[in-house]
Amino acid sequence: MANTINFSVRMDSEIKKQCESLYSQLGMNLTTAINVFLRQSLRVGGLPFDVRLEQPNKDTIAAMLEAEKIAHDSSVKRYSDVEEALLELKR
Repeated sequence: MANTINFSVRMDSEIKKQCESLYSQLGMNLTTAINVFLRQSLRVGGLPFDVRLEQPNKDTIAAMLEAEKIAHDSSVKRYSDVEEALLELKR
């Protein structure tokens, strides 16, 4: 039997419950699933899935374009600091 150790991982309790249910359906517990993940990471020399920045959706792109337009619009009220903006909001 290989040398084994215990280690702790902090995670969201709901994610843990959902993963335990998922892996149970696949015939394994969370410990086995984590070991599969780690072994696969070693096999491929990195994360065993693609990690990439997702492209923003059309609503996000529209909001970004609107923010850019506002940033360059000289008629838009400007504030020198956050406190000044917050005071304006309280009026």
